Amino acid sequence: MRRFSDNETILPRILRETMVALIRREGADLTSRQFAVFMICYVEEGPHTVRGLAERTKLPKPAVSRVLDRLGAIGLTRRVADPRDKRSVLVACTAEGFTFLKLVRSLLEEAAQTTLHIDDKDADKERDLKSQTTGTNGV
Repeated sequence: MRRFSDNETILPRILRETMVALIRREGADLTSRQFAVFMICYVEEGPHTVRGLAERTKLPKPAVSRVLDRLGAIGLTRRVADPRDKRSVLVACTAEGFTFLKLVRSLLEEAAQTTLHIDDKDADKERDLKSQTTGTNGV
């Protein structure tokens, strides 16, 4: 079985540490579907509709609707009537959602710093070991 290089595992490790930190905190956990829809709503240009989110995620509209029900119940999004088409509903961002997005960003940054710092330490150890075994100073 192929072993991944350290460079190939940096982003997965950052994601892992971020997700672990998110589930350890107080508050509701998000499923991967909920997290994906949340991120689309907050990071991609809107307005967002159930139909558009279904197309973007390749999920059925009822599944997206359930995701939005959950995100709405925990205050991360809300549905509002489309002023141009009263039959359509738009997904609106909330103050709580922006606060959660800031938390996600800070956890990502913290995980990145920790992961990259560990990689730097490992590289230093490897250089030290190599210099000890070759009798050089890394030259």
